[in-house]
Amino acid sequence: MTMNFFRGVMGGQPAGPQPTGAETIHKLCDRVASSTLLEDRRDAVRALKSLSKKYRLEVGTQAMEHLVHILQTDRSDSEILGYALDTLYNIICNDEEEEQDESEDENAQKQEEDLGVLFTDKFLGDSENVTLLLTLLEEFDFHVRWPGVKLLTALLKNQCNQVQGVILVSPMGVSRLMDLLADSREVIRNDGLLLLQQLTKGNAAIQKIVAFENAFERLLDIITEEGSSDGGIVVEDCLLLLVNLLRNNSSNQNFFKEGSYIQRMKPWFEVGDDNSGWSAQKVTNLHLMLQLVRVMVSPVNSPGATSSCQKSMYQCGLLQQLCTILMATGVPADILTETINTVSEVIRGSQINQDYFASVNAPSNPPRPAIVVLLMSMVNERQPFVLRCAVLYCFQCFLYKNQKGQGEIVATLLPSTIDANSISAGQLLCGGLFSADSLSNWCAAVALAHALQDNLTQKEQLLRVQLATSLGKPPVSLLQQCTNILSQGDKIDRRAKSEKGSKVQTRVGLLMLLCTWISNCPIAVTHFLHNQENVPFLTGQISENLGEDERLVQGLCALLLGICIYYNDNSLENYTKEKLKQLIEKRIGKENFVEKLGFVTKHELYSRAAQKPQPVFPSPEQMLFDHEFTKLVKELEGVITKAVHKTSEEEKKEEEVKKTLEQHDSIVIQYKDLIRDQDTQIQELREQVSTLSLNSEQMHNQIIQQQSQIQQHKDQYNILKLKLGKDSQGLSSSQGEGAHVNGLHSEELSQLREEVEELRRQHALQHTQLSDKDSLINTLRCGAAAAAQTAEGGAGGSDNTELLGEVESLRSRVQAQCAEISQLQTERQELIRRAEAVSSAPASSSESSTDTVKVSELESRLAAQTTETERLKEECRGLREGHAGLEQQLASAQSTVAIEQTEKTKLQQEVQESKKEQDDLLMLLADQDQKILNLKQRLRDLGETIDEDEDELDTRDQFGEDDDDDDEEDEENND
Repeated sequence: MTMNFFRGVMGGQPAGPQPTGAETIHKLCDRVASSTLLEDRRDAVRALKSLSKKYRLEVGTQAMEHLVHILQTDRSDSEILGYALDTLYNIICNDEEEEQDESEDENAQKQEEDLGVLFTDKFLGDSENVTLLLTLLEEFDFHVRWPGVKLLTALLKNQCNQVQGVILVSPMGVSRLMDLLADSREVIRNDGLLLLQQLTKGNAAIQKIVAFENAFERLLDIITEEGSSDGGIVVEDCLLLLVNLLRNNSSNQNFFKEGSYIQRMKPWFEVGDDNSGWSAQKVTNLHLMLQLVRVMVSPVNSPGATSSCQKSMYQCGLLQQLCTILMATGVPADILTETINTVSEVIRGSQINQDYFASVNAPSNPPRPAIVVLLMSMVNERQPFVLRCAVLYCFQCFLYKNQKGQGEIVATLLPSTIDANSISAGQLLCGGLFSADSLSNWCAAVALAHALQDNLTQKEQLLRVQLATSLGKPPVSLLQQCTNILSQGDKIDRRAKSEKGSKVQTRVGLLMLLCTWISNCPIAVTHFLHNQENVPFLTGQISENLGEDERLVQGLCALLLGICIYYNDNSLENYTKEKLKQLIEKRIGKENFVEKLGFVTKHELYSRAAQKPQPVFPSPEQMLFDHEFTKLVKELEGVITKAVHKTSEEEKKEEEVKKTLEQHDSIVIQYKDLIRDQDTQIQELREQVSTLSLNSEQMHNQIIQQQSQIQQHKDQYNILKLKLGKDSQGLSSSQGEGAHVNGLHSEELSQLREEVEELRRQHALQHTQLSDKDSLINTLRCGAAAAAQTAEGGAGGSDNTELLGEVESLRSRVQAQCAEISQLQTERQELIRRAEAVSSAPASSSESSTDTVKVSELESRLAAQTTETERLKEECRGLREGHAGLEQQLASAQSTVAIEQTEKTKLQQEVQESKKEQDDLLMLLADQDQKILNLKQRLRDLGETIDEDEDELDTRDQFGEDDDDDDEEDEENND
């Protein structure tokens, strides 16, 4: 029955009328829903798959729910799962396998896309369907995993954001998809790459997860395995996925750089000498590789990240490899153009990379700098337009924030550095600036403007450049030649080959160069105004009523005239700020002037150029504005408008206010410097004072401690002296006890002497230190007084005064202690001096009798004092001898006492040991006595008779000698 049904559906001629497609699909859906046998459901799903392309609407409308149910319930059968996934893919996917006629292509394609979106929304109505699909991708069976990958990719193409949201919140959702890259079957791995490309579009969170799932390592390994740039479309898919992961994702870019993956990109760009016969796939692969490098160093990235990547590319040799391709022969034009753009962004704003690029030479004879070779292509009208734009971008990036490079370019134009035997960058720029090709004029003007960007020195240097226009005529400055070309309209027409658009392009380029040149450079403004024809030309251009194409030139002329007003230093009497503003008001009108000026920023091409630094234009005619120049216009438009509307009185007031502010600022700066110096001095003085305070406090504590120790030692000395006297008197009566006491006193006395000597040494040392500190304190006191007067009574003054007071008190105390010694020394010296004076008086002098009497009296007194001194010395000598004898007696007594003390200690130890042995014996005897009593009691209880005399005898024997006791104890134990 079942087989007959399928024969009717799939083939054969039925007897009756044939059912329609919708009826057949309805019957098949019923069979899928109602059949209990797995084989019947499988056959029905296979039939739906075969009809899903032809009857896409009917199958999607009727069978989707049944197919999802199959995915949920029949997980054990991989064949029916594969049929269900293929069917869902056919009704959701919008890709057309067969080419359609051009007439019906657009309508059919739109209908297919509408159906794909419709069925995708229906499938995503339940988010669990996506989770179910992720679960099925874990199946290793090829018939399940491959259609599952294709179905999920189709869902992402139709509803990317919704599917990304479900996968992002699904546990291990991204990890399951990353496992596809490790599949050994290439078709699944390659379709997995396509799936990840769709998944990572515009979702930074998923991009980060994929990157941290080791995607960079796997993708680079696949690229290497497939042959790098010589590989096939798989390499292209890997590169597209890498670009998705890195573009506008700073986290992934940093991870890529920190993982040293930039170094692994270098082998991609190793091209040989034979560059002929590149395949289209190789060109595509290398183009994507260059894009990947540009993603890492794009100007839209953060400056820090870009700078770090540029440094890594130089260190690993990637920049050198790119420059090799740049100078190689036989490289396809589009690869060469993209390489120039890539090198541009690798060196943009990086001084070390810019210096390396300046040193690169082309393999020519003689060798020429790469910059010169590139500029030759830029000013050559036979070169492709995109290549010339790329060279201009490279030159701009080389000069971006590179004042050294700007100076080198301008130097090639100066008279002292021109070499007639070689072509320089400056000569090429001048040649392009005045050539017949308007595009060369514009590119050369913009390139020369970048050599002057934000560099006042080079703007002034370029004023020295002189040009020889024709034989027999004097040379003309470069600035004057630019203005001459602007003012001579008939010559412009001839140079521009009578093309209106080219005429505008040339004039716009020259006006941008002049505006950049004289802005923020008063000397250049003076040079420009010095030509009497320039201002009338500008006012005439602005005041005319010209067509739409000329309004842009009028706006730039208004900008140039406004710069002449704003940066005018009033050095030319005829063209001061006020006179130029009066000229505008009379001939143009202020409102008309501002309106013409505002037209520049409203231009469509201005807005396009302001978006990014790279000059990208669909056609040469639309190449009018430079990115850096748009910044200058935005900066100057407002200030020029204000400057034109200001009156002379307002300007004078502003100048006065400006001067006042400058004076005020200078005064404030002086006071700030003065206060800063004073703060430094005060801080140093405070540190010195704090150090001195700490030292003074430590010394004060030491003095107090030493004074207390000295007082204690004095008291101890007095007590010992008294005790020593008493002990000396009673030495004969109590020899042993006195010797013991005197021994102790002698020991304490010697220790006391040592301590006194030590204290004397410390006192002398501290006296020396205090003298040094006094000189330092006097010096610091003078500095502190000066600092205190400068700081007008600052907070440190009181602290310094208190500290100095403490130091003064300490010094006075020390000086008081030394005063007595000094007085005694002075008296002694005076006596000696008098004695010497008396003894040295000449005997033969004729003095008066009174002086002779006085001298004789003094001599007698001196003799008496000498005698008394001798007597006192003898007594001191006797006392010393007696003291020495006493000390000797004390020493012998101490030795005797020590010997007796040792013997006494030994005897005490023996007595203690004897007492201990007696106690032990008494304990043993008591125990034995108790045992005997117990034995006697037992004998009595047994009826034995015990003699009392024997008891007494035994008791007496127990208190006999030790040996007898032991024998008796043994006998009793035997009993």
